[in-house]
Amino acid sequence: MKKIAPDVKIGKNVFLNDFINLYGCSIGSNTKIGPFVEIQKNAFIGENCKIQSHTFICEGVNIEDDVFVGHGVMFTNDIYPRATGTSGALQTEADWRVVPTLIKKGASIGSNATILAGVSIGQNSIIGAGSVVTKNIPDNTIVAGNPARVIRTIKPQPK
Repeated sequence: MKKIAPDVKIGKNVFLNDFINLYGCSIGSNTKIGPFVEIQKNAFIGENCKIQSHTFICEGVNIEDDVFVGHGVMFTNDIYPRATGTSGALQTEADWRVVPTLIKKGASIGSNATILAGVSIGQNSIIGAGSVVTKNIPDNTIVAGNPARVIRTIKPQPK
């Protein structure tokens, strides 16, 4: 079963597994979305990406081209999440603002990583499995841990 809202923009040759929930998002050409993935409104997935199973991509996440997102990766979009407002009533969309997150071209995010709101993951960077990314990651950098720390820089390959 696929739940795809009519406002979803899907490029050419996109592969969508069963048990997905897509609404108000954009998915670029030649991208593969695994099972049990949710992609919310105002999220953007570029071309030639692989989004593995059980991943949650919330509103405000922008994933550029050629990005790999491992199994069970979680994105957040609120720095100070709360269930209720000052009145005690449940919060609505009017009670908070989306904090955008950017994953740059060619980055790879390992399984079970958590990406906090407002960070940028640099081009061609690698996020180790299980890492918690709390701050911006430079281009061509490998990070791992909780919080994610720099392991080393990736040297560009000669052409």
